Amino acid sequence: MSAKSLQSLPSSSRAYVAANVRRHRKAMGLSQEKLGELAELHRTYVSQLECRRANISIDSLERIALILGVDTAQLLRPPEEEA
Repeated sequence: MSAKSLQSLPSSSRAYVAANVRRHRKAMGLSQEKLGELAELHRTYVSQLECRRANISIDSLERIALILGVDTAQLLRPPEEEA
Protein backbone atom coordinates (compact mmCIF):
# COMPACT_ATOMS: atom_id res chain seq x y z
CA MET A 1 0.00 0.00 0.00
CA SER A 2 1.41 3.38 -0.96
CA ALA A 3 1.81 6.35 1.40
CA LYS A 4 -0.84 8.19 -0.60
CA SER A 5 -3.40 5.41 -0.12
CA LEU A 6 -2.58 5.23 3.59
CA GLN A 7 -3.40 8.93 3.91
CA SER A 8 -6.84 8.31 2.46
CA LEU A 9 -7.86 5.84 5.19
CA PRO A 10 -10.19 7.94 7.39
CA SER A 11 -10.20 5.65 10.40
CA SER A 12 -6.57 4.57 10.48
CA SER A 13 -4.49 4.74 13.63
CA ARG A 14 -2.12 7.01 11.72
CA ALA A 15 -4.97 9.48 11.19
CA TYR A 16 -5.95 9.33 14.86
CA VAL A 17 -2.40 9.98 16.02
CA ALA A 18 -2.02 12.84 13.54
CA ALA A 19 -5.23 14.56 14.61
CA ASN A 20 -4.68 14.03 18.33
CA VAL A 21 -1.05 15.17 18.34
CA ARG A 22 -1.95 18.30 16.38
CA ARG A 23 -4.93 19.11 18.64
CA HIS A 24 -3.03 18.63 21.89
CA ARG A 25 0.06 20.43 20.58
CA LYS A 26 -1.97 23.47 19.54
CA ALA A 27 -3.93 23.45 22.80
CA MET A 28 -0.61 23.70 24.64
CA GLY A 29 0.58 26.50 22.35
CA LEU A 30 3.52 24.47 21.07
CA SER A 31 4.95 24.81 17.60
CA GLN A 32 5.95 21.69 15.69
CA GLU A 33 9.53 22.78 16.18
CA LYS A 34 9.17 23.09 19.96
CA LEU A 35 7.37 19.73 20.27
CA GLY A 36 10.10 18.13 18.19
CA GLU A 37 12.79 19.69 20.35
CA LEU A 38 11.16 18.52 23.57
CA ALA A 39 10.57 15.00 22.20
CA GLU A 40 14.04 14.82 20.65
CA LEU A 41 12.52 14.55 17.18
CA HIS A 42 13.14 16.72 14.13
CA ARG A 43 10.56 19.41 13.33
CA THR A 44 10.02 17.95 9.87
CA TYR A 45 9.24 14.56 11.43
CA VAL A 46 6.53 16.15 13.60
CA SER A 47 5.13 17.78 10.48
CA GLN A 48 5.18 14.48 8.59
CA LEU A 49 3.52 12.77 11.54
CA GLU A 50 0.71 15.33 11.62
CA CYS A 51 0.27 14.99 7.84
CA ARG A 52 0.12 11.18 8.10
CA ARG A 53 3.28 10.76 6.04
CA ALA A 54 5.31 9.07 8.78
CA ASN A 55 4.89 6.13 11.08
CA ILE A 56 5.72 6.61 14.72
CA SER A 57 7.50 4.24 17.06
CA ILE A 58 6.03 3.38 20.43
CA ASP A 59 8.97 5.11 22.13
CA SER A 60 8.38 8.35 20.23
CA LEU A 61 4.63 8.14 20.82
CA GLU A 62 5.25 7.77 24.56
CA ARG A 63 7.62 10.78 24.59
CA ILE A 64 5.09 12.94 22.76
CA ALA A 65 2.26 11.82 25.06
CA LEU A 66 4.36 12.67 28.12
CA ILE A 67 5.11 16.15 26.76
CA LEU A 68 1.46 16.71 25.86
CA GLY A 69 0.33 15.51 29.29
CA VAL A 70 -1.88 12.71 28.00
CA ASP A 71 -1.91 8.95 28.18
CA THR A 72 -0.30 7.28 25.18
CA ALA A 73 -3.55 5.44 24.44
CA GLN A 74 -5.39 8.77 24.07
CA LEU A 75 -3.29 9.54 21.01
CA LEU A 76 -4.50 6.32 19.36
CA ARG A 77 -8.21 6.83 19.95
CA PRO A 78 -10.58 8.39 17.45
CA PRO A 79 -10.55 12.15 18.16
CA GLU A 80 -14.33 12.22 18.74
CA GLU A 81 -13.87 10.09 21.87
CA GLU A 82 -12.00 12.91 23.58
CA ALA A 83 -14.31 15.80 22.79
